[in-house]
Amino acid sequence: MYEDFYAVDRWSKQRVHCAYQALVVAIATRHADAVDIKFALDGRPVWISLPCMLWVEFHRLTGKALTDPLAVETAGHYLKQAIESGMEGGREMYALTVDEALDHLNRVLEEAGAIPEVPLTPRRDLTPS
Repeated sequence: MYEDFYAVDRWSKQRVHCAYQALVVAIATRHADAVDIKFALDGRPVWISLPCMLWVEFHRLTGKALTDPLAVETAGHYLKQAIESGMEGGREMYALTVDEALDHLNRVLEEAGAIPEVPLTPRRDLTPS
């Protein structure tokens, strides 16, 4: 869904390709209580930072664990909305609040129909390019 997608930029009307690349716990790298999820936006790195409290709040609300693949989907949903609404202005990092992240997570779950029993797993195209 949102680990590898295309979106149309609101201002340029250009179609851009976004692909998930990495998930890094920012506590070690930036001394931030967050998980940073890296996408390539037409080759340019864009990081979506989700607060660690998102994992705690999701478990409190649902009794289920927030998996890394579901976090990637959440970050990708945010990125797609930012591109299509004109909020993606070329920054390298976007930090979400817990409430913002929960909103995007809930939208992903609505599209999926429920909290998956089997974690959403990012697809990988393993064919050589």
